[in-house]
Order: sequence, then C-alpha cells, then structure tokens
Amino acid sequence: MLGLGELEMKVMDVLWASESPLRVRDVLERLTGDRDPAYTTVMTVLDHLHTKGWVTRSRHGRAYHYVPARSREEAGAGLLREVLDSSGDAESVLLHFAESVSEREYRLLRRALDRDERRDEKP
Repeated sequence: MLGLGELEMKVMDVLWASESPLRVRDVLERLTGDRDPAYTTVMTVLDHLHTKGWVTRSRHGRAYHYVPARSREEAGAGLLREVLDSSGDAESVLLHFAESVSEREYRLLRRALDRDERRDEKP
C-alpha cells in the first residue's frame, strides 16, 4: 500500500489477520518470509506505524499491544481517496481505473452504485 515499506506491509498483514491485539513478540513470531527481522526492528516498525496512524497501541504492563487503526478495506479506500484528492484530475483517474477492473469488480461497483441510486431516490 502507498506509504508503507515492505516490512511495514508484512507487519500490517499480521495485525489484520489477528483477532486480538498483539505484542511485538507476537508479531515477530507470526512474520513469514526469507529473513527473520530482529525484535528491535519489529518494535521500531510498529512504533513508526503508530506515528503514521496505521496502528493504535495500549500499554499492558511493560509491553504495548498493537491493533490496526483501520481495517484493510478501510485503509485501501482511504488510499484511493488520497490518490483521487491529490491527482488534480479525479475523473481521469477514475476512468483509467474503470478500464482496468475485472468483470467481478465491475459487478461489485455496479451493485454499489445501484444501491446508492436507490438510496438517493427515497424521500
């Protein structure tokens, strides 16, 4: 996702997959990949994610417990909103995006737009 480095994205994937808050050690144990980062590296990444507003944390004893500030879907929608707002030409961005969607994605968008139209028609 925009604004996230490779390890930050992996850490967010771990947090989004969890149903409960995680400590640094919990995140470290669940990370997968070619290399195992150090505990302090994961701690620093989580601190950066907190500073950037991607995660919230609460202290339990001596350790912080981390949770995503938004769901993966909310984060994706927020990034799309940022792209549209900063593009200078949201219409062109949306048209290019619309040309790239799959048939399934088209049906989802059509359903959402139809739902919004029906909502707007109600008195």
